[in-house]
Amino acid sequence: MEKNIPKNILITGGAGFIGSHVVRRLVSKYPHYKIFNLDALTYAGNLENLKDIEEAPNYDFIKGDITNANFVNDLFAKHKFIGVIHLAAESHVDRSISHPLSFVQTNILGTVNLLNASLELTKSNPDFLFYHISTDEVYGSLGETGFFTETTAYNPNSPYSASKASSDHFVRAYGETYNLPFIISNCSNNYGPNQFPEKLIPLFINNIIKNKPLPVYGDGNYTRDWLYVIDHAAAIDLVFHQGRKGETYNIGGFNEWKNIKLTQLLCRLMDKKLNRQTGTSEKLITFVKDRPGHDLRYAIDATKIKQQLGWEPSVTFEDGLEKTIDWYFENRQWLNHVTTGDYLEYYKKQYQQ
Repeated sequence: MEKNIPKNILITGGAGFIGSHVVRRLVSKYPHYKIFNLDALTYAGNLENLKDIEEAPNYDFIKGDITNANFVNDLFAKHKFIGVIHLAAESHVDRSISHPLSFVQTNILGTVNLLNASLELTKSNPDFLFYHISTDEVYGSLGETGFFTETTAYNPNSPYSASKASSDHFVRAYGETYNLPFIISNCSNNYGPNQFPEKLIPLFINNIIKNKPLPVYGDGNYTRDWLYVIDHAAAIDLVFHQGRKGETYNIGGFNEWKNIKLTQLLCRLMDKKLNRQTGTSEKLITFVKDRPGHDLRYAIDATKIKQQLGWEPSVTFEDGLEKTIDWYFENRQWLNHVTTGDYLEYYKKQYQQ
């Protein structure tokens, strides 16, 4: 492709938590790309996450739903993307338990619509790449020892993880059946700036500020591997450009924490930030009834991406957590807009016309 012709890249879910960091990174780092950000702007999609780049000449936002096959097909035919970075997904386990069908529609049907549209583009561009971002939850639950690797058998235990496992299988099936060039990555729990406060860390930051209870499931001994979102965005960039087609990469933080230990650390950091007496925030911890199908432990072995592509986390969890707390304190208006729903007004003002 000639250098003076923009390389059109589609990022789905680019107004969400992880997606906004990927969009911002690629728009800033690759001026020769034209980045199209496709997002349905459901509750977790927030264009305030991208205010700093919305006027960039190589950025274009498109409001649309990947479950609409005709819309997706028309979009691909119009812009002739050379690559897709697929992040759009319903992603909250608790919501999947109460509303599983919406997860089936977005995570499975939406992915298949994107795959079908991508097949048309591979006919004229053999270098096309479909990069599908998934989760470690597809692997199920670990015991006290061991790690998820790229060859771990799938064993999803929630409607969310089942829908993501299914979408992973469809991507691989299209690779095998139709020779669609693809890469899949499975990541651990992300945290950092711009995360919607239904997730543990931003929820607890917000609740501590407001002296509200910190609901911890069961006995709090569920273990997760935590990954700073800016490190994840760097890994996605690297995999998209240097990853081997047809491969899977596990992206983790080498950073396991039991939920209760994480909550206690967060309480100590917040007490310091709020000039409260040590131990004040811990009094807000409230153990609540466990959710159904709650996996005991997730832990990713990210050796492959480290050895093959040279990626590893850039911050310790303690440093990343402090950076995250600072961001929420410095962006209280963003947090207030999200928790009240006022962020929806930003789209109406900026894009509805």
